[in-house]
Amino acid sequence: MTIAQNKASSETASQPQPPNLPKRKIALGFGIAFVVIFCLAPALWQVLTSFKVNDAIATVPNVYLPNPDQLTFDHYINLFNRRPFLLYILNSLFVAATATLIALATGAPAAYALARLRIPGEKVLVAIVLIVTLFPYVLLFLGLFEVVKALNLGNNYLALIIPYAGKNLPLTILVLRTFFQQLPKELEDSAKIDGYNTVQMLVRIVLPMTVPALVTTGILAFIFAWNEFIFALTFVTKESMKTIPVATAQIGGSSIFEIPYGPIAAATVAGTIPLVLVVLFFQRRIVQGLTAGAVKG
Repeated sequence: MTIAQNKASSETASQPQPPNLPKRKIALGFGIAFVVIFCLAPALWQVLTSFKVNDAIATVPNVYLPNPDQLTFDHYINLFNRRPFLLYILNSLFVAATATLIALATGAPAAYALARLRIPGEKVLVAIVLIVTLFPYVLLFLGLFEVVKALNLGNNYLALIIPYAGKNLPLTILVLRTFFQQLPKELEDSAKIDGYNTVQMLVRIVLPMTVPALVTTGILAFIFAWNEFIFALTFVTKESMKTIPVATAQIGGSSIFEIPYGPIAAATVAGTIPLVLVVLFFQRRIVQGLTAGAVKG
């Protein structure tokens, strides 16, 4: 072999070779991309619809990539100018946040009692809580309607806050009970030696250690209260007290034959943004709450 051939072969060997990706990784990448697109496609389509003009929305076949002249902000402008949509957002925020705080404040002590105290019939109580969690809340509608009417709570925020907190209470108890059971009892024994009573130990030691569980459970309760429709439609009829789902459902067109797809899409996007912001703000705590207890260290 000549010197030139040796030099050429050495240069070829020194050149970086393209990475040989296994077929399993390629298939996994395509699978992840498909799942992400499949899950985000409805939301992206709703956002796109909220910016398209009415002619582009009604065009057949559908306009997937509209031109700049087919985009508009009028749906959002009319949404906040013609109706007090900001007030609807504040109503939903108040009702959902209050119901969530009540569910957490009442569910945490109950979960701690079921996790630590020796209560007669504990397993029966836990089974009842689980059954209530699985019970369709819609079937409670007629009974709650009679209660609201008897207590004269119509057009009152309590008519929504109390049922929402009650519906989320069983789930709160079950989730927090599991987290309390995972905490070492030695911490509580040390607190008792230091002179803490049960309430002080729960507030100062136990609850701070279960912040991820509280945040995760609170997010689930908040989303349910934010999106609930049937109770909000029936128990509150005053315009200034309506929540976002009811206000969005009652958006009408210029005639009874027109379906205002653009304004409805804008309302759903505007009503979803607060939920997205809440989840992003507590993202780290949510991940900690979902993964806590999965690995023993």
